[in-house]
Amino acid sequence: MTTLAPTRTHEVSATSHKGRAVADGWVMTGRYLRHVVRAPEEIVIYFSLPIMFVLVFGYVFGSGMQVPGGGGYREFLLPGVFVMTMLYGIGATATGIATDAGRGVVDRFRSMPMARSALMTGRAVADQARALLEITVLVICGLLVGWDWHRGIGNFMAALGLLLLLRLALSWVGMYLGLVAPNADTVATIVFPLAFPLSAVSNTFVSPELMPGWLGTVAAWNPISATTAAIRELFGNPGLTGDSWATQHSMLLAVVWPLVLITIFAPLAVHRYRRLGR
Repeated sequence: MTTLAPTRTHEVSATSHKGRAVADGWVMTGRYLRHVVRAPEEIVIYFSLPIMFVLVFGYVFGSGMQVPGGGGYREFLLPGVFVMTMLYGIGATATGIATDAGRGVVDRFRSMPMARSALMTGRAVADQARALLEITVLVICGLLVGWDWHRGIGNFMAALGLLLLLRLALSWVGMYLGLVAPNADTVATIVFPLAFPLSAVSNTFVSPELMPGWLGTVAAWNPISATTAAIRELFGNPGLTGDSWATQHSMLLAVVWPLVLITIFAPLAVHRYRRLGR
């Protein structure tokens, strides 16, 4: 009997620790979401770019764009805009973390009796909630300009899952960038040079088949292209052409690329967070 007591105590302690981590993470999620409600101009800023791309590329340049295999350009464009919105969410994540670190908020949280993981898990969950809001708005916008999905609600939910998986991976990238940035004002100088080439050299606006050979290869292997091609297939939208391995296996890459990013950047972000204030 004496040998069982320590084991039982250890199990209770571990369970209590996990429950506390979940509860503290949920508190931090609420904190981040309240910031979104109190600063709606931030959402407007981050929404304006993808909506502008829908209007400019869909209506101004759309008549001159070619879609391999045929089909309407706006149906080709919208899945790419969904993915691009997930990508540019890095800016909001990095700015929020850098602001907390710069104001000493992170140090105060570290000194409180709360789970060390709460700050980062809370941010990740809040980013998922924000991503759902962004996708909802863009779906409504897409339906208004003539986009639609054609393969049932099951495939729609699968596409939504791939978008949220990518956003989760990019949340960890954003948290790491926010922790290494000297201050919140310099976040844009880090994020934009990273995000813009990823969205431009991809299949978001133009099929890689229409690019020069080497550039088309880079675009086809771009993580943004993988998720875009995968959700185009799930939505039944045009643009699913090309004989490269990356194009033919876009569904696999849409899962593998985010997992690779999480594997790399989650430990880096956690390590950097632990070193703050030392």
